[in-house]
Amino acid sequence: MSASISLKGKVALVTGGGRGIGKSIAKRLAEAGANVVIASRKLENLEATARELAGLPGRIVPIACHIGRLDQVENLIRETEAQLGPVDILVNNSATNLGQGPALAITDEMLDKMIEINIKAAIRLIRLTVPKMIERERGGSIINISSVAGLEPQPQGLLYSFTKAGLIMMTRSWAHEFGPHGVRVNAIAPGLIQTDFSEHFWKNEEFRSKLEQTQPIRRIGQPDEISFAALYLASDEASYVTGQVFVVDGGMTA
Repeated sequence: MSASISLKGKVALVTGGGRGIGKSIAKRLAEAGANVVIASRKLENLEATARELAGLPGRIVPIACHIGRLDQVENLIRETEAQLGPVDILVNNSATNLGQGPALAITDEMLDKMIEINIKAAIRLIRLTVPKMIERERGGSIINISSVAGLEPQPQGLLYSFTKAGLIMMTRSWAHEFGPHGVRVNAIAPGLIQTDFSEHFWKNEEFRSKLEQTQPIRRIGQPDEISFAALYLASDEASYVTGQVFVVDGGMTA
């Protein structure tokens, strides 16, 4: 798929790009020729990923950023534009999953942190990038990494489910508003993917075994299986696609 898609001349920003799904997406976009900024809190992780992905057609640029801090998000955009140019492809991938447990045990601190990272960061990045996409009149693609937990309640995961559901609704609202200006907005809803972020679930033998015995594709997913979907949505091949939620879950929600 990547061989037939070209993103040459495009600038992409992938939050949470140092590992897992974000790293795989960054690699896929750079293979297609995009220059890609990867952002997360730990610069050493980003630099290791940039070294690993060096030599791809597109350049990989690591920029440290705490996605929950407005000043750092603003600096991220300034640095991206200074080093590569204005953003054409934004992948809102950073997320946290605090407060796994009973709904009545949720604290205000957990709620604030989940909204800060899973909701507010995406809103801020949209606000900082989309106006320039519209001004340049060359289109743009926003890809929000949601979750099947945003479609169906995640057991003991109220905060994660409602923030990921919120990201889906924001995707649809933004698609309506930005579509007339040539900016597309879509979401990907992964099922259980084998990453450090989701190890709470896939390292649980009982949970994993039940999943693998009941869903149609009887294994958990890999990050590359999400990145192919992101590559398509980032490309001109998806020029008639907006406001959609691409579920990549092995049939879990079927």
